[in-house]
Amino acid sequence: MTLLTKHHGLGNDFLVTFDLDIEADHADTARRLCDRRRGIGADGLLIGLILVGDPEADVQMRLFNADGSVAEMSGNGIRCFAQAALAHVAGPQLRVRTDAGLRTVTVFEAHGVIDAGTIEASVSMGPVVPIAEPSRWSELACDPMRPVMHLSLGNPHSVVAVDDVSEVDLAALGGIVPHVNLEIIEVGEETNSIRMRVHERGAGITEACGTGACASAAAASHWGLVDPDVKEIMVLMDGGRAKVLLDDPVPGEVTLVGPTTMVASVTV
Repeated sequence: MTLLTKHHGLGNDFLVTFDLDIEADHADTARRLCDRRRGIGADGLLIGLILVGDPEADVQMRLFNADGSVAEMSGNGIRCFAQAALAHVAGPQLRVRTDAGLRTVTVFEAHGVIDAGTIEASVSMGPVVPIAEPSRWSELACDPMRPVMHLSLGNPHSVVAVDDVSEVDLAALGGIVPHVNLEIIEVGEETNSIRMRVHERGAGITEACGTGACASAAAASHWGLVDPDVKEIMVLMDGGRAKVLLDDPVPGEVTLVGPTTMVASVTV
């Protein structure tokens, strides 16, 4: 039997288990369990390992997308993972080894518990790094004057500024470049905020994306969609809002802040 817990970060949902071999190929298991009609349903499956005696990390995390592919990192997923890991490792700070490198998750002690099943946490996400244009990008036929940035937070993102995110056929565009996380953004209604929608690699359209929020905030600051001197940007997504802190904890790096909710425990 395998014990799973289900969590979501702003509607971006994950199954977490510490009962599977983290080094094995769980693509078929991820596809089966994440299926929303024939399985439990989730955007991804997170496999965890408690690290005993490791001087650098407390836990290790590996992420399989709903389609069985492996993702290097997820900002919402790692908060879900940390919430599950707190049943095994003392908090409030967890050092997590991911395929994108070490990340630190901190549960806010002062107001960490929002309700019975929800915590709020921050994740040190590392640097936002420019990357090459992904293959097939030209097939999107973007206006050459439209702002576009291709960025990495350990996983690939393409951020596009648009006039109205609700009018974009995101499913069609994402289907052309399914190998990259595609974010479309516009200026938000609140001061120093942006509105974002996302088509995630390996999962399709999701309600939120943590790494995407960070890439989008960095791009918005670069383009002047928010005050370039402001280092705290609110990212409004279909599933809710997350806060991105630029140049935190060190210049060139970002921190993601948002809630995570435990939904259920399931034994399969």
